[in-house]
Amino acid sequence: MAKTIAIVNQKGGVGKTTTCVNLAAALHGLGKRVLVCDFDPQGNATSGFGVDKSTLSPSIYEVLIGGADVKKAVVSTQWADVIGSNKSLAGATVELIGMDHREHLLKQALDQLAADYDYILIDCPPSLELLTLNALCAARYILVPVQCEYYALEGLSDLLTTVRIVKRQLNPSLELMGVILTMYDGRTNLSMQVAEEVKRHFPGKVYASVIPRNVRLSEAPSHGKPVLAYDPWSRGTEAYKALAEEFVKKAN
Repeated sequence: MAKTIAIVNQKGGVGKTTTCVNLAAALHGLGKRVLVCDFDPQGNATSGFGVDKSTLSPSIYEVLIGGADVKKAVVSTQWADVIGSNKSLAGATVELIGMDHREHLLKQALDQLAADYDYILIDCPPSLELLTLNALCAARYILVPVQCEYYALEGLSDLLTTVRIVKRQLNPSLELMGVILTMYDGRTNLSMQVAEEVKRHFPGKVYASVIPRNVRLSEAPSHGKPVLAYDPWSRGTEAYKALAEEFVKKAN
């Protein structure tokens, strides 16, 4: 039965999608069965696996709002299976408001697939609204990417407050699996200071594997590939392989 993990941080640009795509590919490389659910209307995780957002039929939007068969939404790639997303998902928040069990629709869909995978990774939108709430209700764990920059911890208290509310009212089993430091630059005092501060706030929850600033990580999505396929010898590839190994140890 799959472990379902929401990759979440309401700040944009912290490496959520980069982490989702490349962690999934690295886990696949370790022989794990991995499904990525792109739950961001931007659909960047979808295109990051080389899947054409414009031709999805059905997408996660049709599964959620139209009751489409979730198994027909799964697209197989050589790096992971993907349930794709596109801009049609942007209107789902308004449509969900009037629906029964609106917080649990994603969970109902993903539960049908859980027996087929070891891990289901949900790439969340950069906000704390109804889509993210669905992801938090569907997940057993959350992973929080935090960029090693000045405002790293800003807004995390809001996220953790939301997680506590969801845990209390909607999903009692939800847990923080860990915090991933992204965009790390070991040449700067700032990155080291932020890393220490994050470790102080989340004792025992910060992964030892950190994700460096790496141009290959930035280039890979434009080629529709995870960095492991785009440049197997890059620092970004090494970092996500190390993270995947650490992730598997912690998840067991």
